[in-house]
Amino acid sequence: MIDPKYKKILIVFSIIFIIFAVDRVSKIYLLNLSEIGIKIDFYILPVLNIFLVWNTGIGFGLFSNDPNIWYHSLTLLIGVINLILLFLIFKIKDIRKYFISVVLGGSIGNFFDRVYYFAVPDFLDLHIGDFHWFIFNIADIFISLGIMGLILFEFIKKYKNKKNI
Repeated sequence: MIDPKYKKILIVFSIIFIIFAVDRVSKIYLLNLSEIGIKIDFYILPVLNIFLVWNTGIGFGLFSNDPNIWYHSLTLLIGVINLILLFLIFKIKDIRKYFISVVLGGSIGNFFDRVYYFAVPDFLDLHIGDFHWFIFNIADIFISLGIMGLILFEFIKKYKNKKNI
């Protein structure tokens, strides 16, 4: 029988690894298609298409710039934040550790791309007619879901605290 403490650690690292793997597989698949000459511009649904772009910024293309000192400084900052998230996972004892694990899994996926490619391949394009949202990837989805889970947790916690007063 696995010690409950180690079981939680195993769950956390499984979450991180699975998210990282799903993100990598999706990006590698599209990059391989692009390498053999297939144009990455597929319409999946009336509101969703796959369109490959390279993002040198942070989530959803914010703060995009050319690879230079700012890019490397931002990459270093993201690496430090990932280490802080890892520290928080071990420090926090409640369900938030799993939401942080989801964020970290996505963040490591994008961090890997920033280091390996000097940009992050984004490819999911949500749009309504000619209005397009930021193009994003699987890692961005998990980062957003993890943050939404953390926010929801805080609202529920605040609501329960008010109810007990």
